[in-house]
Amino acid sequence: MNKDLTVGKPSSVLFRFCLPLFGSIIFQQLYNIADSLVAGRFVGENALAAVGNSYEITLIFIAFSFGCNIGCSVVVAEFFGARHYERMKTAVTTALISSGVLCAALMAAGLIGCTALLRLIRTPAELMADSALYLSIYIWGLPFLFFYNIATGIFSALGDSKTPFVFLAISSLSNIVVDILFVTLLHMGVDGVAWATFLCQGMSGVLALVAVFRRLRKIVTDRPAPLFSGVILRKIVRIAVPSTLQQSFISVGNILIQSVINGFGAGVIAGYSASVKLNNLVITSFTTLGNGISNYTAQNLGAGKPERVRQGFSAGLRLVWALCVPLALLYFAAPEMLLRLFMEQPTAAATQTGVMFLRILSPFYFVVSAKLVADGILRGAGKMGAFMTATLTDLALRVVLAFALSRTPLGATGIWCAWPVGWCIAAALSVAFYHGGYGRTASGLRRLFRRRPA
Repeated sequence: MNKDLTVGKPSSVLFRFCLPLFGSIIFQQLYNIADSLVAGRFVGENALAAVGNSYEITLIFIAFSFGCNIGCSVVVAEFFGARHYERMKTAVTTALISSGVLCAALMAAGLIGCTALLRLIRTPAELMADSALYLSIYIWGLPFLFFYNIATGIFSALGDSKTPFVFLAISSLSNIVVDILFVTLLHMGVDGVAWATFLCQGMSGVLALVAVFRRLRKIVTDRPAPLFSGVILRKIVRIAVPSTLQQSFISVGNILIQSVINGFGAGVIAGYSASVKLNNLVITSFTTLGNGISNYTAQNLGAGKPERVRQGFSAGLRLVWALCVPLALLYFAAPEMLLRLFMEQPTAAATQTGVMFLRILSPFYFVVSAKLVADGILRGAGKMGAFMTATLTDLALRVVLAFALSRTPLGATGIWCAWPVGWCIAAALSVAFYHGGYGRTASGLRRLFRRRPA
């Protein structure tokens, strides 16, 4: 069901819209968490480390799919808010065609260069074979990842966050079952974990695409919409490229950090692999809520209602901070219990690493969530320069400090200390860009968020 985000009380509208988005990201993260959990408990600590090691490289591919999702979603939401349904349909097919070409190029590059990338991040010899196997199978599933993300972006742009939630919930739960089946009953190792993700993500991608085309057929236009538009592609690219670069730079930064971590041995890698999955569950949840705020912003700007954006910022902060409280408390108070979900008999190094990582980062979830809400509005308004500045500042600080502090007596703990520094400074920048004379008044918002005609 399509939902108009330009009417109704902003806090209620955002809550109803973002709640299924939050549920969706929980199930999305179950893909990677299930892989690590099954690998760690049923195959061994080295298998957990191999999956975690490969995961940092898969984030590069996820970054591109995320950029396609955001670019398509913001443009479709703007056309939907402005009631330009023919252009909206063309935006959908243009995004699908261009994303398909990009996906094919990434698959070719990934299959050719995955082993070289693993060597580049100093993958230990005992993890190399499993890491390469997991990564190559993952790359074959990239079309499903891309088209699923495009489909969910379209649903979100139309104000429907429930349909992708249903598809993803079914697929993620299936992934857990198939993971366990392949590893325990069929006695497969890391390859079983990878093939389970391939099959179940494929199912969700196909179902989501079918649902998108059925939904679009119900929206009547005066004439058939063109399949492709260079003008609309440029609008999508203007949003997608900075979003992709942002996520790609973060992924490259994480790979550089992973190369530092790999120098501390398999135990530290395993502990980091488990704890970073738990951390990413939180950060990705905040990011998804920020994406929902982007769609809310784009729809309201398309409808000529910029004053609702300021109200949406306040409502978004209340929403993410309500989520922060239980998660930060849980991660800080009971990290060892959470880590044991991934590891049957963890080594002392793995446990110590995971506990320290979560206890250092969790108190700062309130800070990074505020950044991601402000980023959502900046991205939905097409203000990508400000968005990129704040995000790349965070990345640069984390990478530089991770290298520097890892060489001090702090050792691996110094790497984890880099996260809060980057988050605090980047959050200050993002909120300042939003508030810098614009967030206080409706007239200021009109200056900041003035758009060209759709």
